[in-house]
Amino acid sequence: MTTPNLPTGGEPAARTDVVPTEPALARRKRRYVLPVALAAVAAALLAIGIAPRLQASTALTKQVDAQRYLTVEALTPTRAPASQELLLPGNVMPFADASIYARTSGYIQHWYADIGAKVKAGQTLADIDTPELDAQLRQARADEATAKANYTFANSTAQRWQTMLQTQSVSQQDADAKTSDSAAKLAAWQAAQANVARLAELVSYEKVTAPFDGVITARNVDVGALVTAGGSPGIAATGGELFHIEQTDRLRVYVDVPQNDAQGVTPGTKVYLTTQQYPERKFDATVARSADSIDPVSRTLRVEVDVDNRDGTLLPGAYAQVHLALETAHPSLEVPVSALLFRPDGVTVAVIGGDDKVQLKAVTIGRDFGTHVEVATGLAATDRVINNPGDAISSGETVRVAPENGAPGATQAATPAKHG
Repeated sequence: MTTPNLPTGGEPAARTDVVPTEPALARRKRRYVLPVALAAVAAALLAIGIAPRLQASTALTKQVDAQRYLTVEALTPTRAPASQELLLPGNVMPFADASIYARTSGYIQHWYADIGAKVKAGQTLADIDTPELDAQLRQARADEATAKANYTFANSTAQRWQTMLQTQSVSQQDADAKTSDSAAKLAAWQAAQANVARLAELVSYEKVTAPFDGVITARNVDVGALVTAGGSPGIAATGGELFHIEQTDRLRVYVDVPQNDAQGVTPGTKVYLTTQQYPERKFDATVARSADSIDPVSRTLRVEVDVDNRDGTLLPGAYAQVHLALETAHPSLEVPVSALLFRPDGVTVAVIGGDDKVQLKAVTIGRDFGTHVEVATGLAATDRVINNPGDAISSGETVRVAPENGAPGATQAATPAKHG
C-alpha cells in the first residue's frame, strides 16, 4: 500500500478530484432554496397589498371620469299620428221625447196602450168621455144654423132694397141699413161657424193619440179617472201627464268635447259607441250637429251623435262611451311626456347640440296622447332630445350620451308610440 505524499507541514493536501457526498449536496440546496422562498413570499405579500390599491385607483379614475359629465339618454322626435281617438262619456237620449196631456176635460173611458207598448203615429192611446162637451157642440151647431138663416134672410132683403133703390122707390138710408144688417148677420154666422169648429176640435181630443212612432214609457191614468184640459188627471202626483212616449228606433247621444279638440269634430267625423253591457260590440254612429259655441262654464262644445237603434239594443238614458276619430291634415312632431321640462317661463325641452352641450328650447304643446304629446312649435325633426332630464339641467351644460346596445356614443331613437 503506497503512502500518499504529504506536504511539508505534515498535513495532507486537499484533493481536487474528490466528489461531494450526498449530504453535502442537500445542505447546499437548502442554503439557496430558503432565500428564494423568502423572496417569493415577500413578492407575493407585496403584490397582495399593491394590487387592490391599483384596482381601487383605476376604478376611482373611471368613476371620476364618468361623473365629470352628466350621462343622458337621447331620442329623436317622431311624426305624430294623423288620427287620434278621443274617448268621451255620453248620455243616450231618445230621438224624440214627449209628454201627452189631455186637451179636453172628462173621464177616461178606456185606455189602449200600457207601459212598454210600441205604438204608431196617430194610434189611439185612450178615450175620454165628455158628455158636456158633446152637448156644447150640438148647441153650437144649432146656433150656427140660426145664424145662417138670419144671414140668408138679411142678405135677400138687402138685395131687394138695392134693386128698389135704383128706381128711387126707397131712400138711400133705408137701403144702406138693410145692407149693414146683412153684413152683421154674416159676421154672426161666421162666429157661429168658428165656435162649432172649436168645439169640434175639442171633441176630437176625446181620442188621445200618439204623436209619433215610439214606446210608451209611462201610463198615469186608469179607467174612470177624471182629467182636465191641460190640468192634473185623476191620479195625484202625476203632473197632468197621461202618457209618456219616446222614440227609440233612433237615439241621440250628447257629448261635451273639450275646447282643444272642438275644431276637429265636424258633421261626418267617424264615431262609434261602446257600452259596458256589450263590451265586444261597436255601435256605428254619425256626428249630426254641434252647438257651434263653447260653453263658458265647462269650456266644452256640445255635440250630438245619432245612432241607429232599430233593433232596440240600446236603451234611452243609458251611459255610453263615444269614440271620436279626430283627423289632422298636418301632424307635428311628438315626444314622450318624460322629455318635458316645466319651467316658470313655459314648457321647454332639453336638446343636445353638436358640441354635446345642452340647449333649452321653448315649445308649444298640441295634442295629448297620454304618454306622448304633440309639439306644435319649437322643435325640429333632427334635434336630439334628452329623455328624463333632471330639473337642475341648464343650458350650456356638457353631457355624455348613454350608449345604446353597447355601442359607445350611439344616440337612442325614440320608439314610435302606438295611439288609438
